[in-house]
Amino acid sequence: MLEDIGRAIALMLIFEGIMPFAAPNRWREMAQVLATVNERSMRLIGLVSMVIGLLLLWLWR
Repeated sequence: MLEDIGRAIALMLIFEGIMPFAAPNRWREMAQVLATVNERSMRLIGLVSMVIGLLLLWLWR
């Protein structure tokens, strides 16, 4: 199980690094836009992301 968690973290870091590597200026612009989003919207985005991730894990298991 610990090995699976390590793989999941490694994969997450790869995906997180794609945008800053491929399009750093666009990534910076998106970060500036995210800084202006209100807290409620940010929490909703996070919740939706987690639910989608959980559904994908459930489907692949």
